Amino acid sequence: MKFPKEGEFITIKSYKHDGSLHRTWRDTMVLKTTENALIGCNDHTLVIESDGRRWKTREPALVYFHKHYWFNIVTMIRQKGTSYYCNMASPFLIDEEGAKYIDYDLDVKVFPDGEKRLLDVDEYEEHGRKWDYPDEIDLILKEHIKILVEWINEEKGPFSEGYVDLWYDRYKQLTGKK
Repeated sequence: MKFPKEGEFITIKSYKHDGSLHRTWRDTMVLKTTENALIGCNDHTLVIESDGRRWKTREPALVYFHKHYWFNIVTMIRQKGTSYYCNMASPFLIDEEGAKYIDYDLDVKVFPDGEKRLLDVDEYEEHGRKWDYPDEIDLILKEHIKILVEWINEEKGPFSEGYVDLWYDRYKQLTGKK
């Protein structure tokens, strides 16, 4: 499967451990792909929930996926500052339907002031029992939370100082937005 090219639009689909579709984001513009990573941008993008509810994202957001990490990172560009929503999830894959991953409930939110919060621990434990998450998945996710926090603390990757300016500027160039 060929990776989408810069400026093309893809769909992003998240699934749950049991294989059920969780959420779909339509029309994410691809800003960069490598053999291991994808960076894209959503801006007032249609989101479809598994129960059929539909809504649009409120602000521009950069999305970062990597084939070797069990998380993906959504960088929300807001008037009051940049915040991050990090999904603990399987590494992504791409096929003819778009980018896909399994969402493992746990999330790390980083606020504009740098505060970090681990979210949805109850949901993770509930789904772990319901779908019998293997111990190996639990260990991998806990290890990757440590890696993610290290990235945040060291300002690596999407948390680096120039990331938002570089990629949001590229999005504006490709779309002609000011």
